[in-house]
Amino acid sequence: MSYDLGAFVGALMGDPVLALIVVLTLGATVVNGATDAPNAIATVVGTKAMRPGPAIAMAAVCNFVGLAAITAVSSAVALTIFKMVDFGGDNHAALIALAAAMVAIIVWGVAAWYFGIPTSQSHSLIAGITGAAIALQGGLAGVNGDEWMKVIYGLVISTFLGFGTGWLFTRLIKKLCWHLSRAKANSFFKWAQIISGAGVAVLHGAQDGQKFLSLCMLGIMIGMSGAVDSNVEFPFWLIILVSATMALGTAVGGKKIIKSVGMNMVKMEQYQGFAACLSACFCIGLATFTGMPVSTTHTKTTAIMGVGAEKSIRTVKWGLAGRMVLTWILTFPGCGLLAFAFTHLFLMLF
Repeated sequence: MSYDLGAFVGALMGDPVLALIVVLTLGATVVNGATDAPNAIATVVGTKAMRPGPAIAMAAVCNFVGLAAITAVSSAVALTIFKMVDFGGDNHAALIALAAAMVAIIVWGVAAWYFGIPTSQSHSLIAGITGAAIALQGGLAGVNGDEWMKVIYGLVISTFLGFGTGWLFTRLIKKLCWHLSRAKANSFFKWAQIISGAGVAVLHGAQDGQKFLSLCMLGIMIGMSGAVDSNVEFPFWLIILVSATMALGTAVGGKKIIKSVGMNMVKMEQYQGFAACLSACFCIGLATFTGMPVSTTHTKTTAIMGVGAEKSIRTVKWGLAGRMVLTWILTFPGCGLLAFAFTHLFLMLF
């Protein structure tokens, strides 16, 4: 079946449930842009390499470019999310469950944004669709265990590799640049940090944007053809739509998250901010091109912790870090249960 823009608009006009799915998915994408994307440039602002306004504008542009450009090369993360759950053969019920998952993701994300907590929208998304699939299927039959294991691998990468490379890159930079004067070093690392921060934003657009692109395509397939084809090809107009939506979210939100991650957790110098961005680029890039869905928030935060720990364990504000870790731990059961409850509620109402 054709999924060109004209056919999509026609289907949208005739199916209010499909229209709701698209609106909710794009709404969740906006929330992701406001809550997750600012982490890419949090250290750039925290070290005063850039002011918040220009940094957020840079992140918005890079998010758009990242999703649009990298998806043309590799859609591995999108395919992982696409195959992670099965909503069954009842198309109407499947759309309702998908809508419930989106509502749960948005509620969880907005609450995190309100309190300034850098929760992971990636974890929320995975938890939401999993909780909805379990509610619809009455058990784990709707969950693809092989694809779900990639989430576990991603957690390992974002936690241990993020922390480890943050520590390692900081140590290497100190050894390689010990002979430079502080003035020359700060001048170099200011621009290196801006470039690497832009790189993190590009990769965030690809990593997180592909997740929402996948859910939007899943809803469109169910609504328009009633069948889900695992050999999905994402239409260019949809890639641009999701890219622009994420960029919009980044442009209008994010200062609270920047303050929590880039300014409150660890007091950093220019070279440390560069090390954190370089670590995040390495880990997120590795996960993106191998199809492992990771939390960009989680990855950047653990990289920052590794950078701080290289100087001294005491420089890291472990109380704030612990609160973030608790939030990540609670996201899977919390958002999953919300989606489970919303699915049952929506099925009764609609």
